[in-house]
Amino acid sequence: MSVDMSKNRDITSRQAPTAPSIRSDVEAFLAEAGRIAPAAGARGRLIFALDATMSRQPTWDLACGLQAEMFDAAGAVGGLQVQLVYFRGIGESRASAFVANAAALGDLMVKIDCRGGHTQIGKVLAHVRREVGKRPVAALAYVGDAMEENPDQLCHLAGEIGLLGVRAFMFHEGRDKAAERTFREIARLTGGAYLPFDRSSAAELRALLNAVATYAAGGLKALEQSKDGARLLLPHMKR
Repeated sequence: MSVDMSKNRDITSRQAPTAPSIRSDVEAFLAEAGRIAPAAGARGRLIFALDATMSRQPTWDLACGLQAEMFDAAGAVGGLQVQLVYFRGIGESRASAFVANAAALGDLMVKIDCRGGHTQIGKVLAHVRREVGKRPVAALAYVGDAMEENPDQLCHLAGEIGLLGVRAFMFHEGRDKAAERTFREIARLTGGAYLPFDRSSAAELRALLNAVATYAAGGLKALEQSKDGARLLLPHMKR
């Protein structure tokens, strides 16, 4: 598979490994998601963004396994298209095309390795704003552990995408306080949710990622009809 990843980006993929220990949970989610009808006349779009800087290396394999499973689950939710965005290194930031076959993005993720550099969250938010100008985007799911940018500038961008109807779900790995404050404010400004996790909360992270996919495909009504993930996600959302 060749995926457009910006003006000069072209990424090939290989088969992503499956984690047998979480397969039963994913199958349960797929069974639930298959009963959820997408919003009438709508085809939800979800942007899934990753911090792939070096600080995430210790838990990258775990995260890739969970995120690949989330793509599998997202692909089973009717009417959902997913775009993968990531940044790493010195100014490198890339975005795939929106694809309905979300499992292919799981394949793509195994080609990404972590590289040292500063965060580029502002680029992610500006990219979301541009995409909304082309066609509505239901949600941004962002996974990262740090924030090394001007928080006021990030919050300004977050406010803009919030006004455009995009909810940001900020998955925060670790305990960085500056990142927590900014991620919480981005979530608040967009009506999304701040969702901390660590390597001991894999099951909860999996359920939350799947719930975000459900919301992006079918909105709040679909999320309220789902089960475990909704109970975890809905209390954090500004409705």
